[in-house]
Amino acid sequence: MLLRRPLVFSLALSALIALVGARLRAEEPQHDAVKPVPREGGWMNRHHAMNERVKKGNVDLVFIGDSITQGWEGAGKGVWAKFYGKRNAVNLGIGGDRTQHVLWRLDNGNIEGISPKLAVLMIGTNNAGGNTPEQIADGITAIVKQLQSKLPKTQVLILGVFPRGADAADARRKVNQKTNEIVAKLADGKTVHYLDIGPKFLADDGTLSKEIMPDLLHLSEKGYTIWAESIEAAVAKAMGER
Repeated sequence: MLLRRPLVFSLALSALIALVGARLRAEEPQHDAVKPVPREGGWMNRHHAMNERVKKGNVDLVFIGDSITQGWEGAGKGVWAKFYGKRNAVNLGIGGDRTQHVLWRLDNGNIEGISPKLAVLMIGTNNAGGNTPEQIADGITAIVKQLQSKLPKTQVLILGVFPRGADAADARRKVNQKTNEIVAKLADGKTVHYLDIGPKFLADDGTLSKEIMPDLLHLSEKGYTIWAESIEAAVAKAMGER
């Protein structure tokens, strides 16, 4: 019996160390890509304007994202009118947003009181300079879970983060590509879908034309046309049109 005491003590000590370790890991601060935070100035004004729009209801389709999504109101305005003007669509894109900003917006009115048929999500490129692909994917995953919780009847179409930079050697393009590889696994074939239309913006050699993205990041009217045409089948299906 005496011989067993050291063993019992050792097992108890190991269990205690494991418990303390688990608690310490639980208390570790989460990375910023999953911490909901707002921004100031004009950002907040647009946020409130979007809240006022959704309060009016009649929302069947939402696009969620950053400046590339907001650009549907700029270079993509005519394309938006053609493809989404009669579909009760709302643009929930704000320039400069990262995943953490979208998380905050969705918790603070952007989708309150609505139940769209489809939410199109394209976010993450603004995180590419300060977060790893894994962290960005965590942020996108958190957004998808938030949409599923708040909009249980809404289909979610996750778009792969668009390519950027002149060619495949661009550091942030590489981050986006790796992020997409992780995020693609979120698709369940039922309510969450994934589509990577990035290759449609590129030449055969992987280069990105300024005709499509003038600053190698934001889309031209031609770029928005490619976007709309590339997701049309998925949008029509989710909207119950096919």
